[in-house]
Amino acid sequence: MPPLLMKTPFGSKSMYAFLILLFTLVFFATLRHEQNLRSSPAKRSILFYEDIFLSSASNNSIAAYLRELTLRPHLAGTTSSLATALYVKAQFESENLATHLTNYTVLLSFPVSSSLTALFANGSVISVSLSERGVPGNGVVMPYHAYSPSGSAYGKAAFLNHGREEDYRALAAQGVEVEGCVGVVRRGGGMSRYEVVERAAVHGVAAVLMYTDDGDREEFTFTEGVERGTVMGGSLGDPLSPGWAGLETGERLQLDNPRVGEKFPKLPSIPISIDAAKTILRSLKGAEVPQEWQNDLKSSSIDIGRVGPGPTMLKFSYEGEKKMSTIHNVFAVIRGSEEPDRFVLLGNHRDAWTYGAVDPNSGTAALLEIARQYALLMRMGWKPRRTIILCSWDAEEFGMIGSTEWVEQNLLNLASKSVAYINVDCAVQGPGFFASATPQLDDLLLEIAKKVKDPDTEMMTIFEKETVTNQVMNKTPSVTAIFLAALQIQRLSQVDSDFAPFLQHAGIPSIDMYYGKDFPVYHTAFDSYDWMVNSGDPLFHRHVAVTGVWGLIGLHLADDAILRFNYVSYARQLLGYTHILTEKLGGSFSLHPITDAIQEFMAAATEIEEEVKVLEKMLSCKLSEDETMDDLFILKRRMLNDRLIFAERGFLDGEGLPGKQWFKHLVYGPCTNHENNLDFFPGIVDAIAGSTGMNNIDREGVIRHEIWRVGRAIQRAAYALKGQLT
Repeated sequence: MPPLLMKTPFGSKSMYAFLILLFTLVFFATLRHEQNLRSSPAKRSILFYEDIFLSSASNNSIAAYLRELTLRPHLAGTTSSLATALYVKAQFESENLATHLTNYTVLLSFPVSSSLTALFANGSVISVSLSERGVPGNGVVMPYHAYSPSGSAYGKAAFLNHGREEDYRALAAQGVEVEGCVGVVRRGGGMSRYEVVERAAVHGVAAVLMYTDDGDREEFTFTEGVERGTVMGGSLGDPLSPGWAGLETGERLQLDNPRVGEKFPKLPSIPISIDAAKTILRSLKGAEVPQEWQNDLKSSSIDIGRVGPGPTMLKFSYEGEKKMSTIHNVFAVIRGSEEPDRFVLLGNHRDAWTYGAVDPNSGTAALLEIARQYALLMRMGWKPRRTIILCSWDAEEFGMIGSTEWVEQNLLNLASKSVAYINVDCAVQGPGFFASATPQLDDLLLEIAKKVKDPDTEMMTIFEKETVTNQVMNKTPSVTAIFLAALQIQRLSQVDSDFAPFLQHAGIPSIDMYYGKDFPVYHTAFDSYDWMVNSGDPLFHRHVAVTGVWGLIGLHLADDAILRFNYVSYARQLLGYTHILTEKLGGSFSLHPITDAIQEFMAAATEIEEEVKVLEKMLSCKLSEDETMDDLFILKRRMLNDRLIFAERGFLDGEGLPGKQWFKHLVYGPCTNHENNLDFFPGIVDAIAGSTGMNNIDREGVIRHEIWRVGRAIQRAAYALKGQLT
């Protein structure tokens, strides 16, 4: 018997056949690579540039970028923030990329002083520490809430859980009166800081203290960390230029304008540490913690038995200032060779509350690495078909101000020329890949997730790792379903990063992604380079993985002859929403305006899917026969891609969401009501919750109008896919 057919540790004849097959595949892959190398740059396939992009990633260069970015705190509007902007600009320029800054003059908010004194029932008095001990370095801004009004309060301490309306109902059911109290709130429950403070004002609370407790902070430095943040509400962007760009010589509203005032809370608030919260909450007497909160509080690192009010008294004071500041967006532009008027945007914000190693400069370091790798591809002859714009935003932490001002200034060009916006904020927070996207981009995410190596396992891709981790391989009916479950893909209804103005105001297909779901030093002075190298990503392999996914998505969106947008997937997602909504409404309302529109949308999506297949076959034949693309074919391809791009714009409505007119998207956008836990059709969700006190006729009219609005939006998207007038 020949030696290779003898039984081996690998098996017998079946393994021999497998090895022959493997050798054959490697041979042809090598042959293809060599052919790409010998061919002219114009004829090299996208797979060639994919290989180069992935193989050229450097964790050392990413680490070096992050180290430089986090040498000092760089809060927006400060001189150190400008220095960071100039560093990013210099890195872009060092790669010979066309680079520029766009500046805006906007209203930012900074702290002046704050104090908190606790008076206990035994007569003892202590000054509660509001600062962070052991902060690594100088220049860190004191913990505060941006745009909080200045003010003082003196009252009994009361625990308000998450500060939701349902929490106030639970307290009221136990006879707890919170009016005049200084409320202590645990961050979470789907409530923004603005919503927490506004809800507290409605219930007569005098001031709000917020702490963040994920139940997973054992190191003393992290229990002393304080989560800074903004409490501005309403539309995104500069509060003095709502709907238009905050140019230095442009129009701006006065601070006393009602449109400005409604964005700011009516009572003062500050963030506090877990340690400060323990000092207060463990001293409370009064009513027991409501039964409804028990499960939620099991994850708390504070043993909370009573909610007050009192007997502990709190004396609180905060003084802040709002002032005009200049912010700086930085751009690098790689001009498209065939469709320079079609834009693929990759964005990340640069400003940080403190050092920002995770939030956001893990993403900034990844963006700079993509710039370096794209520049390498360009030196090897790569010329993207469409224009790529790398965007470094400022003042995101104050309310997505930098990106919003730019979107508002460029709204018409963005709406008519943008292919997609891909956002990375905190690139690396910990283990596990997470993504949120508009549904037509699911397939592209799936494809890329199968190509990038998972950083925490050997010989597995991100897709394979997440599939195994979530144990869904044999439980879902399709590859796309496996992907959605495995990668825990979500949708983009939140307003928590720079994708919001692109999708929810301009209707541009978007993706947001990151490694790790959360991290214990969020918005604190301990979000430093040391934390990253000790805990977050010591070898920077997760950074490399995010860079790989982000960069390859950008590569395909810029280079694919026919865009890989799947609207059949989108239609199925919309249909799923109607099933959930029908159950929520209990059959009391007909959703036929929506379901009829979805049928039309599905038909248009199916039709364009067939058109894509025909064009792809024609393209494949032309490429295999080395034919020149004729003008008619190029025109057909361009027209089809435009229909794929513009369909998302159909979901916008000029009137916007009720009470939140700046947000135009009727499928994905912020809800005012969080009790329904629905992250789609925000206008309908809020109409259901907001009309409970109306008579039946009025309530039915409000809800039905929102149902019809969504139906018309879906129909507009269907018309866009068809590309024809009615």
